Amino acid sequence: MSEQRFGEHVVVRRHEHVAEFVLDRPAAMNAVSTEMARSIGAACRVLGDDRDVRVTVLTSTHARAFCVGADLKERNSFSDAELVRQRPTTRAAYTGVLELPMPTVAAVHGFALGGGFELALACDLIVADSTAVVGLPEVSVGVIPGGGGTQLLPRRVGAARAAELVFSARRVEAAEARELGLVDQLVEAGQDREEALALAARIAGNSPVGLRAAKRALRLGQGLDLRAGLDVEDAAWRSVAFSGDRAEGVAAFNEKRKPEWPGE
Repeated sequence: MSEQRFGEHVVVRRHEHVAEFVLDRPAAMNAVSTEMARSIGAACRVLGDDRDVRVTVLTSTHARAFCVGADLKERNSFSDAELVRQRPTTRAAYTGVLELPMPTVAAVHGFALGGGFELALACDLIVADSTAVVGLPEVSVGVIPGGGGTQLLPRRVGAARAAELVFSARRVEAAEARELGLVDQLVEAGQDREEALALAARIAGNSPVGLRAAKRALRLGQGLDLRAGLDVEDAAWRSVAFSGDRAEGVAAFNEKRKPEWPGE
């Protein structure tokens, strides 16, 4: 297992074809400061260019929190002009996770609030343990979810449910979060990272070309009418139909063996 650090608060560990993207600011419960946001964006750029990574798992080091959102202590020290200047850096961090080209899995435990939950929402799948508490409480402090929450949450749970959660600013505990579809898999306390990495390893056994194309079709087709969505799917299909992965997949199936994906 190799490890690469981005600034002081982000670590990327490689587990063969799975990258573990670790939020590592435990002293602040992984609150996202400007420095941490810059590191998240930098790590995403490196991962996005790495064709050897088939799945990314977003984890964190704090025992009681996945991420509590924006660093409000830092924000409170900003002038209006400084807040405006910081916004592109913060936005790039959330967009960076959202636009990772490979499948992504968030491993959530404890508090995942505001921007912390938005980082999880930016992933394709969310594995949460029984200690998880999620929510978008931004309107309770005079702002709105600004890391994608107003757009990503309705796509998960529908417009009315998302409106209730955003407008009420309420925190949702693990069992209800699973029931509402805020998380995809609920596991025992302390098992979120292990289960997310296991899920990622299973996903990573599939064609890397196919995985990226499938993610692209799923993301680009969201919100389109059916005909337009099918055109997006057809374009993604054409991008893999004549790939080395497709040839290897068919050959391995016929020869009853495990594929050795060329990744192209």
